[in-house]
Amino acid sequence: MKRTALNTSLAALLTFPLAGCAGASADGPGTVTVTIGYQSKTINTVTAGTLLRSLGYFERELAARGKREGVTYKVKWQDFATGAPITAQMTAGKIDIGSMGDFPLLINAARGTQLNRPTKLVSVTGYNLRGGLNTIVTDPGSTLSSLADLRGKKVSTSVGSAADGTLVRALRQADIDPEEDIHKLNQQPAVGASALQAGSADALSQFVAWPGLLAFQGRARALYDGAELNLPTFHGVTAREDFAKKRPGVLEDFLRAQARATTYLNKRPVAAAESVAKATGLPPEVVYLYNGAHGIATFDPSVKPVLVDALKKDVPVLKSAKLVGDVDVDAFVDERYVRKAYGDGYATAQAATPAPPRSELWLKGENKTRSFATPAELLRQAAKQRGKVRAAYVPDTTTETSWFADKAVWVADGTKLLPFVTPSTAAAYTKAHPGARTVSYNQALKQAS
Repeated sequence: MKRTALNTSLAALLTFPLAGCAGASADGPGTVTVTIGYQSKTINTVTAGTLLRSLGYFERELAARGKREGVTYKVKWQDFATGAPITAQMTAGKIDIGSMGDFPLLINAARGTQLNRPTKLVSVTGYNLRGGLNTIVTDPGSTLSSLADLRGKKVSTSVGSAADGTLVRALRQADIDPEEDIHKLNQQPAVGASALQAGSADALSQFVAWPGLLAFQGRARALYDGAELNLPTFHGVTAREDFAKKRPGVLEDFLRAQARATTYLNKRPVAAAESVAKATGLPPEVVYLYNGAHGIATFDPSVKPVLVDALKKDVPVLKSAKLVGDVDVDAFVDERYVRKAYGDGYATAQAATPAPPRSELWLKGENKTRSFATPAELLRQAAKQRGKVRAAYVPDTTTETSWFADKAVWVADGTKLLPFVTPSTAAAYTKAHPGARTVSYNQALKQAS
């Protein structure tokens, strides 16, 4: 049954007929339409999708190019729930540039090679060096408390996604066979979320922003933090090779616009979160969890060697699921265009690392957050501001994954108050520290004040 699900996923990619013309060359003389595939609700792709679209930076770049060249450029944005349909449309010549997660990127590369319509990874959107962008969640009232409890259970995920990769790796580390010891349900994120709520799935492994959204809504709690794998995960931008060769300047315009959108997000994270929330219908507090100043995702378009190395480690996982064969990652990665678009600061950006984590407090009516060096400091301020807190975020004590303070598992260790994303990591800490105990969020607030 599991193998049938995998075959169905692959078959879905094959159902799109190949087109004879590229997306950017289907217009009459003097007009060129560039088609962009993106995932509005996969919010750590926003600098190449939702946010970029709302800011209009790419359109401005193309307007200037069109004026120089005497050509009218148009942009067509196409929104999808996952990366698979973007790949199908790219290999059909109907999408020129797309954004998706690391596992779908590899499928994108494999499908492009297989169909003789090669694609290239040209930039990165959001990343997390430990893997915190993917999370396994369960129902708030579930008795499941660790990965070991998933044996024999129904787990929903999107086969071939980065979240599926996290699930497979995590289960293997726990000595659980991901094909034989669980019942894997291959479902779109929204379907899986509904299945979890209905009780037809015991757990859900998904990518941004689903775990955070469900936790924020009180419809799920975290069971496994992907950052426990300590393996980078990211989303990136892929372009058809023929499009890049035919219109390198247009691709550079896109990447220049992406860099500007990244700067906007990093300088105005609350405004960016509000903008993305308006466009997607997601709560701003959830968008900020991932895309905030100290959120789970770090945004930088440069292609970092550590991310390329992680991509190579992803290939065997997809091969074992028979979703790809061999993938030449080095041939797939092409940073020439983003290097040129970025300019002299590219090497510095490529070598940069994320800032140390901090706790953040977002008060009602304020357009910026307040940051604190320790979770205990945040708790003291949150206790003073009762009724005025819009959202509070704290980094996990061991993985540094940001999480909602009121959804975290808190541990009191003497005078220290320590937050954890999952019960299992909190339990591991209390086991290693005699005298430490789990406390509720309200107890933590009381102790901090």
